[in-house]
Amino acid sequence: MKYSKTDVGQQAFKERSPQLSARQRSAFILFDGSKTVDQVLAATAGLGVTPADVEHMVAQGFLAADPSAVAAAEAATVAATARSARTPQERYAEAYPLATQLTASLGLRGFKLNLAIEGAAGYDDLLALLPKIREAVGQEASRKLEQALLG
Repeated sequence: MKYSKTDVGQQAFKERSPQLSARQRSAFILFDGSKTVDQVLAATAGLGVTPADVEHMVAQGFLAADPSAVAAAEAATVAATARSARTPQERYAEAYPLATQLTASLGLRGFKLNLAIEGAAGYDDLLALLPKIREAVGQEASRKLEQALLG
């Protein structure tokens, strides 16, 4: 999530409000609407800034969520809901090309697995091959396929 400084936050910062501790002030400076909370926390970890400090600044109205980040989060939620309502046939149609692409990239060592994917008669058969595909190409490479099948 990305946060920006509010006018209330700017005023509290200028007045050195006791509601904003020294370490929170250090983190507050970094919130510019382009850095994520994780980036700010990483940059201020040596000062002891915690997620609770960020939550405090948000609760006090010193920081506000960046509207574009909120819109992106809402869009992701809608997309996830739509994905979960898909039929097995729709999941298979999305996952099949991903699976063949992954195993084709293995060359000869993925030949048998590629044949097994091409012989998969439907969603259940392709889902049964997921562990073998994950083992062959790795967790990270198979993540998109897993989302297509299970997401």
